[in-house]
Amino acid sequence: MSLFEKIINKEESVSLIGLGYVGMPIAVAFANKGVNVIGFDLNKAKIELYKSGVDPTKEVGDEAIKNTTVEFTSDEKDLQKAKFHIVAVPTPVNTDHTPDLAPVIGASEIVGRNLTKGSYVVFESTVYPGCTEDVCIPILERESDLKCGKDFKVGYSPERINPGDKVHRLENITKIVSGCDEEALNTIKAVYDIVIEVGTYPVSNLRTAEAVKVVENSQRDINIAFMNELAMAFDKMDIDTNEVVDGMNTKWNALGFRPGLVGGHCIGVDPYYFTYQAEKLGYHSQIILNGRIVNDSMGKFVADAAIKNMIAAGQAPKKSKVVILGLTFKENCPDTRNSKVDDIIKRLNEYGIEPVVVDPWANEKDALFEYGVTLTEFEDVNDADCVIVAVAHNEFRELNVDEIKSLYKNCDDSAKVLIDVKGIYKVSDFEMDKMKYWRL
Repeated sequence: MSLFEKIINKEESVSLIGLGYVGMPIAVAFANKGVNVIGFDLNKAKIELYKSGVDPTKEVGDEAIKNTTVEFTSDEKDLQKAKFHIVAVPTPVNTDHTPDLAPVIGASEIVGRNLTKGSYVVFESTVYPGCTEDVCIPILERESDLKCGKDFKVGYSPERINPGDKVHRLENITKIVSGCDEEALNTIKAVYDIVIEVGTYPVSNLRTAEAVKVVENSQRDINIAFMNELAMAFDKMDIDTNEVVDGMNTKWNALGFRPGLVGGHCIGVDPYYFTYQAEKLGYHSQIILNGRIVNDSMGKFVADAAIKNMIAAGQAPKKSKVVILGLTFKENCPDTRNSKVDDIIKRLNEYGIEPVVVDPWANEKDALFEYGVTLTEFEDVNDADCVIVAVAHNEFRELNVDEIKSLYKNCDDSAKVLIDVKGIYKVSDFEMDKMKYWRL
């Protein structure tokens, strides 16, 4: 009987190593299909939340966590009960933009220590092409004293989960799969097909699968960088970028990208993994790194725009009260990792401004730990001179003009500044009130 059949018949288990925005939905999805699943994470506090039926990621919801059959654990020895291991730990970058492989190395060591003959290990973490073979497999072999290809098999299947997206979910996104040999590929494809309703897409080798991941996000990064560059140029020309994009999008082949802050754990990180490996092999990026430079500069650009508008409104920025709505890296999602709103805050700090930050989605402890930000409740905001709407949460989208104006000091509208980073409001609504309204 094959490993796939044993998993279907509940004779063998699937394990998830890393229960964040990627790993936890996968674990729950397999459990929903009747598969025995072991969910492992080093974070004991997170495990306790899951055990108590709380979903801190808000990806599947508390009800799904309460009802799931996933065996949540922080004891690595429990992994010995599984034969199919999926590694879904984060892979950030260091301050010099080189890959930080510490999480995936640590996960490989943990899996290796608990690996048994006949097992499969599939990596979903974003890495540069060649990393699974050059870094992860040697660790698995060293820790387990087993041989890849003979005693265990390895695959790579890049995660494509989009945090906060309730339309494009794990089940309806085609999944790239690869294996160290044909047998591994067929088994890995069969196991993932249990939960991927639209099917999987096999590629010839691990390096190709790794490349697919970093390239698809690098493509998005470059396209957004182009729009951000346009936004900076149009700002000098006194042209509304969003109106230009609206007009452009009437053409059938327009791509639909818009300017914005590019953060998070994928688009703002993956290009560096690709260029790191390319440069090691002697190729120096001509486009990708320049796109990164543009996108990494947008927080400062937004903050500078706020300062200019505050001065134009007759304010003394250093004495002004600035309120930022939103801290997470994207709308309707609690994920604060690599949020470029932090760049706005840091730039304002350079001007002597300590902004008030509001975010109904962000976790207070994460905000304080990651950015040193103490979140304020929306209801407690008042007497603002400048409001920067940095993240398009539904709570902010639904604000009407009067609700927005209630955040400000009781003064003439011409002295109030509104910075609409995502362009979620109508220009005409604020032109009538003579407020200083600016959007990216």
